[in-house]
Amino acid sequence: MLDAATYTPRLKAVYKDSIRAAMKEEFGYKNDMMIPKLDKIVLNMGIGEAVKDSKKIKSAQADLTAIAGQKAVITKARNSIAGFRVREEMPLGVKVTLRGDRMYEFLDRLITVALPRVRDFRGVKGTSFDGRGNYAMGIKEHIVFPEINFDQIDEMWGMDIIICTTAKTDAEAKALLKNFNMPFNS
Repeated sequence: MLDAATYTPRLKAVYKDSIRAAMKEEFGYKNDMMIPKLDKIVLNMGIGEAVKDSKKIKSAQADLTAIAGQKAVITKARNSIAGFRVREEMPLGVKVTLRGDRMYEFLDRLITVALPRVRDFRGVKGTSFDGRGNYAMGIKEHIVFPEINFDQIDEMWGMDIIICTTAKTDAEAKALLKNFNMPFNS
């Protein structure tokens, strides 16, 4: 049994021990507080089929909660759109925001377990930064995570993963994620 008071996620320890020093050397930061770090990771699933079947939202919420290790929140429509048969306040997706130790644990599982299980995986796109040091990626099937039992799912959903950092530029954020062994293809 791990003691929660003394347990530190593997990637958090790697960040403190080696990544901070490497980033400081590479970019020549004068102050330790200038070194970029991970801020949060946001996971999002849009469930368009929820318009026809409201039970799918509960299933997606349970799956995302299992993947994140934290309860997922149901997102609702802000406006009615008649063409899509969407009414205001209708549930359309689920999301969860990870911070602290859970964020580092999820990133570790994403890089070491989930991404290598993606079919025909050749690395993640190195150009998906937003200009402010945040990285966004999508996964077509949420079943690549080991927390999801393949036999018990009724439908496969895609999911968006947004990694927010305190980096000011995309180059700094990419260097930070490369130090975390993010498998960029470019």
